[in-house]
Amino acid sequence: MWVKIHKSSRRAVIAICDNDLLGKKFEQDIRQLNVSESFYKGQQMSKQEVLNLMKIESSKATFNIVGKDSIQSAIEIGIMDKTAIKKIKNIPFIIIV
Repeated sequence: MWVKIHKSSRRAVIAICDNDLLGKKFEQDIRQLNVSESFYKGQQMSKQEVLNLMKIESSKATFNIVGKDSIQSAIEIGIMDKTAIKKIKNIPFIIIV
């Protein structure tokens, strides 16, 4: 998975996406999902590394997560509710604040 941490003075935003989605854009009706390299391409991490990061940062960060594998990781550690998942062109995504 690709992970990029955007730091600000208030709260970090952690962008996570599946490897195969990086750099792609999906459109459905008026909605658009842009998995841009500038926002998501930080470093590649294994599933275990992503799980550890989510556990450590879950109470301190906002997460922007795209893709089945990345979303599944968030579900596994319990930082999100499955009912909050949205999809564009069958690509799941979620923002966790």
